[in-house]
Amino acid sequence: MRGPRVVAVAASGLVVLGVVVALVALASQPAQDPAPAPTAAAPAEAPLPADAGLRPSADPGWVERVAAETDIPQRALAAYARADIVARAEYGCAVGWNTLAGIGWVESHHGALQGGAVEQDGVARPSIVGIPLDGTDDTMEIVDTDGGALDGDAEWDRAVGPMQFIPETWSIWGVDGDGDGAVDPHDIDDAALTAARYLCHAQGTLEGSDAWIGAVRTYNDTDDYQLRVAEAATRYAAAG
Repeated sequence: MRGPRVVAVAASGLVVLGVVVALVALASQPAQDPAPAPTAAAPAEAPLPADAGLRPSADPGWVERVAAETDIPQRALAAYARADIVARAEYGCAVGWNTLAGIGWVESHHGALQGGAVEQDGVARPSIVGIPLDGTDDTMEIVDTDGGALDGDAEWDRAVGPMQFIPETWSIWGVDGDGDGAVDPHDIDDAALTAARYLCHAQGTLEGSDAWIGAVRTYNDTDDYQLRVAEAATRYAAAG
C-alpha cells in the first residue's frame, strides 16, 4: 500500500516505548492496486451478482496476489477484504483490511490456531475456543453469559472463533458477514465483519493514529496487543 504513514504511540500517554511505539502505515487504508481491489471506492468492480443475496467480495486476482505476498490464507484474506469493503460502504468507516488481518493474526493466526484452518466455506475447523475466563493466569473473570451455547462452558465464558469474541460481545455485535443467513463466530466472514462493526462503533473510523489506537484498544486494552496488531497491520499494508 502507498500513501501517508501513521505513527501509533501508547494510548495512555504514560509510556513512549522509546520514541516510536509502532508504525501502522496505512493501517486504515484500502488496498491500492490498478486492478480491482478491496476498496469501497469502487465496490461494484468485483462483487458477487446482486441477485445472489450475498455481500460484495474482493477481486480474486487481488486476493491471490496479496495472499502470496503476505502468507495470509486466501480464504481469510478474502473475508478481511470483504469486511473492509462492507464497512466503508455501509458504516462509512475506514477500518482497513490489513488491520482486521493484524487482529486475525494475533488472535488465531488466521484460524490456524490449535492446528486447524479456515475451510472454503469460511468456517474455522476445528472450532477455536479459548481458555476459561476465570480470573486466573492474568485473564479477566467473566462468568458464563450464554449457557455454554457458543463456547461449551456453562460456568465461565471463553473467547471463540478466529477473531476470538467473548459470547456476550458476540450476542451484541454479531453480524452476518457473507449474507448466508447465519451469524456464526466460527465463520471468518461473520467474525471479520463483526470485528469491523465493533471497531468502527468505538471510533467511527480508524483513520488517524488516535482513532486507530482507540479502536484497537477496545478489542484488547494492553500495550503488547496494540503493538503486535500494529506490527502485523504494517507488514500486511506493504503488500496491499
